[in-house]
Amino acid sequence: YFSSMLGAYLRRMRALCESGSFDLLWIEKEALPYLPYGFESLLMPRGVPYVVDYDDAVFHNYDKSDFGLVRAVLGHKIDSVMVGASTVICGNDYLAARARQAGASRIEHVPTVVDSGRYGENANVGGGDDKAVPVIGWIGSPSTERYVLDLQSVLASVCEGTGARLMLVGARPEFAQRCESLPIEVVPWSEDTEADYIARFDIGIMPLPDEPWERGKCGYKLIQYMASNKPVVASPVGVNKQIVREWDCGLLASDDAQWREALTLLITNESLRRRLGHQGRYAVETHYSTCVQVPRIARILRAAANAH
Repeated sequence: YFSSMLGAYLRRMRALCESGSFDLLWIEKEALPYLPYGFESLLMPRGVPYVVDYDDAVFHNYDKSDFGLVRAVLGHKIDSVMVGASTVICGNDYLAARARQAGASRIEHVPTVVDSGRYGENANVGGGDDKAVPVIGWIGSPSTERYVLDLQSVLASVCEGTGARLMLVGARPEFAQRCESLPIEVVPWSEDTEADYIARFDIGIMPLPDEPWERGKCGYKLIQYMASNKPVVASPVGVNKQIVREWDCGLLASDDAQWREALTLLITNESLRRRLGHQGRYAVETHYSTCVQVPRIARILRAAANAH
């Protein structure tokens, strides 16, 4: 592991040193994670502007680290990266607020997007092979499955009361063993199959605690569900609240009672599921899709290069 990580750092350093002839660098988050800004800036090509892009609150990896040395040395690193950038692209208001606080010269809001063609526009608002069994779905990774675990008692109650079942895409297989009270199916994530699994959902969920890291999330799960014509239930944290309220594509739930009420309502009201699902698909087609936002990103990059 150490040798592969070292190799990745060396390749990145060499790429920076060889980029002096470029018109512009487009950097995701930072060039050299966990190295001080002073060292990173020494390797950046002189006279080449850069655009930096954030869809997570990566600055909290440093300023809220459990290690005092990390906080002391790197706590303001991302602020320095933002200040040095020609443009900072942010996926939500929380990230943009940090860029403004840091003193970034130009900030652009660009939402997280999906390729809408990969998701079933005409997918049934009702998912699995057995249409009599509603499916509450979630997609994510082992690092975020704990958000679903926090809802275990609510989900068990809803499934018992409505006959619904739970499908998790990307959680660890042993997650099912930790939730024996739930009718649950855990399937592995892959890029090739994720859209097919989401098409089997009736409702897509995105629970989050209201904490600093989560406030920086950009709603990717919600947008995937919406692209598949699925209504969503989400915690009103970060951009989730803006997406759901602005596009009327689902329901927000702050506590166990609200989660129970929202899920039960959608499971028992097919016409509402259908209406909210169509609203979500419309939002993706008009705002949260690559075909809408890629030309805008191209303009941002071109303007940053030309301004320099």
